[in-house]
Amino acid sequence: MITVNTISQCKQALGITLRPVGLIPTMGSLHEGHLSLIRAAKKDCQSVVVSIFVNPSQFGPNEDYQSYPRDIEGDCALLEKEGVDILFAPTAAEMYTFGHDTWVEVGSITERLEGKARPGHFRGVATIVLKLFNIVNPDTAYFGQKDAQQALVIKKMVKDLDINTNITVMPTVRSQGGLALSSRNQYLSESGRITASAIYQSLKLAEDLYEKGQVNAGFIKDLMRDILNNAGAKIDYISIATADTLEELEIISQKALVSLAVYIGTVRLIDNILLG
Repeated sequence: MITVNTISQCKQALGITLRPVGLIPTMGSLHEGHLSLIRAAKKDCQSVVVSIFVNPSQFGPNEDYQSYPRDIEGDCALLEKEGVDILFAPTAAEMYTFGHDTWVEVGSITERLEGKARPGHFRGVATIVLKLFNIVNPDTAYFGQKDAQQALVIKKMVKDLDINTNITVMPTVRSQGGLALSSRNQYLSESGRITASAIYQSLKLAEDLYEKGQVNAGFIKDLMRDILNNAGAKIDYISIATADTLEELEIISQKALVSLAVYIGTVRLIDNILLG
């Protein structure tokens, strides 16, 4: 594996890399969810590039940028084992040079759910992903379904800006109890992990109710809320929305995304499930 830290080094390494190229953008602290994306890329592509960059522009002023889990040595060992071709691990100063003042705004889809809860988050996500696309020029980029809104935002950006990169979204990888794998799970205490199991329980309840014919979104959300409240989770939002535009639904008459964000103590976790 070639490890590069600058844009020029990355482009130089890519100059001798076989195509097609698959890209997995990450913020590091890698887990099986990330590795599932790498394995998919290995099947599809001749070469695989993984980026590790904790992107400051997608964190709010009171969020966990400084404390976000970082383990570059452990990550490198995992990537070597998976047979990744190039690791691109730039600094913030490399990606945002002095005077940087150009940003990507995707529009209405970023104003809902995570975008509403975390103003400016998707501006940072879209900007850094577009920069990575311009640097790596991947044939395909891989994202996880856990970050469903992020995947929709990237797909919208690619479509609207005529970017020649395919977007592949892979299923959420979960622990044995159903908790979606996330780098932020490291923050959870043992009791917090027990509380967090209610997240998947509430999503499965929504799925079960829908499969039994329940289409009243408000009714489903009320029962999900009961599970989460009883477990001691603090709810940020629960949403049942169209799977493509994230417009809230009262009656589930089409493919829908059930998504939520909750606090387990001070740890904020997101998850989702698709209906239909």
